[in-house]
This record gives sequence, C-alpha cells and structure tokens, in this order.
Amino acid sequence: MKFFYISSIPNDNGKFEIHERECEMIPDLHDREYLGPYNNGKEAMRKALDLNSNASLCRKCGSSSFQAIFSGSED
Repeated sequence: MKFFYISSIPNDNGKFEIHERECEMIPDLHDREYLGPYNNGKEAMRKALDLNSNASLCRKCGSSSFQAIFSGSED
C-alpha cells in the first residue's frame, strides 16, 4: 500500500494533482489533503474524483508500476 494526497492548490492547468507520500513533487504539508492508502494511483484517483472533479494524477506517480500481489491456495 502507498499513501496518497491531493494538492489543495491547482496546477497551471487548473487541476489538483494526486501524489504518493514519497513523490518528489508532493506539495508542502499545508498545501495538501490526505486521501488514504491505496494499491496504486488509479485507486486513489477514483476516490479523489469523488471529492474534486478537477483531480488528476501526478505524471510521476501515475507511472508507478506497483501492483498488489495476492497469494492463497484454492482447495
């Protein structure tokens, strides 16, 4: 799981970018809101769009290749 935030200040295109906690482009602490833990940027984007229709995923965070792996045995 990764922790995602949405900027409270729009970018040059009027979009509010979604960032992972470790993103080098994440806004200052006072300029972002916590979205929650998600497996990837697409999941965070779904939540963010419920809160702000002008949300968009940071280009760096959107290129992340993280995927959840589930294991288990089927009997």
